[in-house]
Amino acid sequence: MGPMSLFLGGLAFAVVVLLARNLAGRLGLPEATLLVVLAAAMGFIPGMPQIHLPPEIVLIGFLPPIVYHAAFFTAPREAKADAVPIITLAVALTTVTTFAAAGAAHAVVTGLSWAAAIAFGAAVAPTDAVSATSILQRLGAPRRIVTILEGESLINDGVALTVFVLAVEGLSHSYTYGHGAARLVEVVVGGVTYGLLVGFAVSRLRRRIRDPSSQIVVSLLTPYLAFIPADELGFSGILATVTAGFFLGTRGEGMLQPASRLVGGMFWRVLVYLLESALFVLLGLQIRPVMREITGHSPSRLLVAVLVVATIIIAVRIAWSLWVFPLGRYLPGRHLEVGHLNAGERFAIGWSGMRGAISLAIVLSVPGNVRGSPLPGRQEMVFLTAAIVFVTLVGQAMALPVILRRFGLAESDRQRIEQMTARRAVLEAALDRLDALVEKDEVDERAAQTYRQLYEDRLRRVRAELDGDADEEAPPDPIALRRDLIRAQRERLDRLYRKGKISADAVRAVRRRLDLDDPDLRRDVGLSHAARVTLRSSGMVRIGDDTE
Repeated sequence: MGPMSLFLGGLAFAVVVLLARNLAGRLGLPEATLLVVLAAAMGFIPGMPQIHLPPEIVLIGFLPPIVYHAAFFTAPREAKADAVPIITLAVALTTVTTFAAAGAAHAVVTGLSWAAAIAFGAAVAPTDAVSATSILQRLGAPRRIVTILEGESLINDGVALTVFVLAVEGLSHSYTYGHGAARLVEVVVGGVTYGLLVGFAVSRLRRRIRDPSSQIVVSLLTPYLAFIPADELGFSGILATVTAGFFLGTRGEGMLQPASRLVGGMFWRVLVYLLESALFVLLGLQIRPVMREITGHSPSRLLVAVLVVATIIIAVRIAWSLWVFPLGRYLPGRHLEVGHLNAGERFAIGWSGMRGAISLAIVLSVPGNVRGSPLPGRQEMVFLTAAIVFVTLVGQAMALPVILRRFGLAESDRQRIEQMTARRAVLEAALDRLDALVEKDEVDERAAQTYRQLYEDRLRRVRAELDGDADEEAPPDPIALRRDLIRAQRERLDRLYRKGKISADAVRAVRRRLDLDDPDLRRDVGLSHAARVTLRSSGMVRIGDDTE
């Protein structure tokens, strides 16, 4: 790609992402769906450059940070309690779905070898919980369903990618069943062991780093340090990355100072969002060239192939959730019984099998040439995967709210009440601690009164909202007043600069403080007032070359 093609591709990406993000809320559609549709439509614009990324770039560039981020932010206690349902879905169901999809693809796609079919099955087997959990959380579905789906999505990525690696190796090598089993053990055990070593080494390093910017650099390198060497050694790079992420995530609170967690969290949210968006846009832009290269199939035959494979994938998951899933209660060991999930909850889990960015990254990383010749059926594999991602994101995601309401699983106040209860507890703890410090003469009474008034005001709001009479008893919301006062300060700051009374450096420094006090910062990036104070006092909030 030349400079102009690269510029046009970047411009197309920005336009599609902005449009999809703004239209998703208005249309009630998952953002991923709109990304694919808009990118596909843009691909038909005359003069739009064809973007082709080497398969290894897709696999190495996109997957490690995405799966590392998911593993790092896994909830360990909840995942441990639901280990049985998570494992039965992530390991057993993913394996069954892989071979079911492979059999369907082998039957409907002419010339597709079994190794290529299994690679395709591994691409469409793992679920992407982002779309489903966003709907579930918005409607207040039981937290246990969300935990199971998130845990499944994390582990099934590693399972599917392990099978995929073996299938790709099978395209150029002949495997016996014994050799394949031995290779599977080597890939899994080696990947997990190497991931633990990376996690341990990085945890020791990060405990000695106090600078938030350096912490971000180390965290960005970690998934690649786990993935690439493991892959070069013949192990599962994705399992190594997941293991390292989970190891570090369960120890992150203890080894990172608050400023590092806040800055790093914002950085990773933006990075993963851009990577996932890029995958969906890249897939949409591939639709036109893929359709042009599969002219050997009639539209009706392609439609039948999509319907057959998608139906099998969805049906297998629902059947597993309803009838096979509950058998996990008979497994040995202490665990939370699957029987605590009723039929409605199990059906909701079965229906929440949307496919997404991981499937796209896997199928786009299928090699185009094997043993010096084009791989038969590769374009059909990409097309089928794109169609299945689209069908599940549109069809299943749009029907999920109806299913949740039908089974009485949509309780919109559940999450709000849980958060308010937690806020009440921590505010009461702060007031108790403040009173204890005053009694010990460790805090000046004037300073204590300032904080006591702040916390009591917040506690009064929380209690009023929990009691259901927030409108009658809660004091007026000061956000509008704060926003107006900050606007007045910004205007005065601009006037001082225009009149030449202060320098540009002074403007940036003061403006940075105003930005951190802006109530809209909490809404846009999820920072509380305490978090903003932490960032401001940490001395590491940067704009350009300035350090506060």
